[in-house]
Amino acid sequence: MGEKVVAGQFDLSDRQRYRDKLRQCLSVLERLLAEERFDRPKNLMGLEIELNLTGPDGMPKMLNAQVLERIASRDFQTELAMFNLEVNIAPHRLGGRVFDQLAEELRTSLAYADRKANEVDAGIVMIGILPTLDRDDLVSSNLSDVDRYALLNDQIVAARGEDFALDIDGVERLTCTSRSIAPEAACTSVQLHLQVTPGRFADVWNAAQAVAAAQIAVGANSPFLFGRELWRESRPPLFQQSTDTRPPELQAQGVRPRTWFGERWISSAYDLFEENLRYYPALLPICDDENPVEVFDKGGAPKLAELVLHNGTVYRWNRPVYDIADGVPHLRVENRVLPAGPTITDVLANAAFYYGVVRALAEESRPVWTRLPFEAAAANFDAACRHGIDARLTWPRRGRHGGTAEIDAVSLVRDELLPLAEAGLEAWGVEAADRDFYLGVIEERCRRRVNGASWQTATFHRALEAGMSRDAALAATTRRYRDLMHKGEPVHTWPVGLPEPVPLG
Repeated sequence: MGEKVVAGQFDLSDRQRYRDKLRQCLSVLERLLAEERFDRPKNLMGLEIELNLTGPDGMPKMLNAQVLERIASRDFQTELAMFNLEVNIAPHRLGGRVFDQLAEELRTSLAYADRKANEVDAGIVMIGILPTLDRDDLVSSNLSDVDRYALLNDQIVAARGEDFALDIDGVERLTCTSRSIAPEAACTSVQLHLQVTPGRFADVWNAAQAVAAAQIAVGANSPFLFGRELWRESRPPLFQQSTDTRPPELQAQGVRPRTWFGERWISSAYDLFEENLRYYPALLPICDDENPVEVFDKGGAPKLAELVLHNGTVYRWNRPVYDIADGVPHLRVENRVLPAGPTITDVLANAAFYYGVVRALAEESRPVWTRLPFEAAAANFDAACRHGIDARLTWPRRGRHGGTAEIDAVSLVRDELLPLAEAGLEAWGVEAADRDFYLGVIEERCRRRVNGASWQTATFHRALEAGMSRDAALAATTRRYRDLMHKGEPVHTWPVGLPEPVPLG
């Protein structure tokens, strides 16, 4: 949703014209795919990380405009709420020491951003959901002062026609309502991009869907919201409910939510864009001046602006992306599964695991999606979000007998997926030192059964046992998390609990 959108009102003719343009764009995309007018394979990856701003007390700070003004870099942008930022890393070729290069770039960028935030008594925290957020923080008046956010909020609220209902039943239960989409801003994620050719797109997307649950199991980092302990990765249910344009009656009819896992394996990128048009009314019916048919017929690269804008308002966990670079169209799979944090090393370990295992699964002779029902992949995703590192997942059995079996997520990752990830990274040309170090982080998380969510909850409960109130325990956990995050050692090495107070004198 990086488009420059100008707020305004839409009438009936705008929506009809936009629908016509969408169909035109989809038809041109189909022709582009048929004629293979896409960029050649480049093995390019990209990375975006959403961040939080907190004060020294661990509470959110609504200061992104002031911090961005001080950072003064196009790598950093606004996000939905005033306590959010996003950092974008330029595309890199997968291979060599790419993960160590990314680590150096990210450390430099985040350290600089943190220093600039310190100038207004704030700091950067990279975490899935900030534990200290309160309902009063997530209101429309705290949305970033950007037209596209205000317009998107207005359109989703109008489509729903009533307050949003949040109901997440986890370790504890949270039920409340919101008059805006602001609770979505609690969800801060890592987005991993992979440029793929049209012929490879379906295999890569299917593979990404199949391993989404394993990503969450080892990477969960969002166990708290509004003072309640919920799912180990509470972002997906929160995101779905806080953007849900369906009142209860439409939910009962089986109308699809705008945030969803999907419902089938695909055979082409076209399938996903076509579903987006078939199932979802436009939220932002803004028409571009381009005639995509004319541009295509003249041999040019059409922007397909309406299709791109509409695609940005359907929140798939693995989203198809159409884009143009250097005058040539390309496709990307945007993996939106992972929460931010805990450290740069953890983020890049998650990335190495994803890029490796997706490559290996996409090239298997008997692909996993031919042996795993899509419904099982969706149920796995839910189970991983609920239980994190302790989840049990359904996975195809090895050997001749076929079928599926239930398995511990850590056993699946350690015994089956990590060897695949190793082979996949080798196929990308990633050097052994990078491969072994970052996949070793995932292996250690599995061995110790520790990820960001398990560390947060264990430390929170230790603080409660020490006699702290819930609010004080959440704030202390957040401050301890922030300190350890900036030290940079991966989360499986973090000591549980709060540091002992230093005696005076």
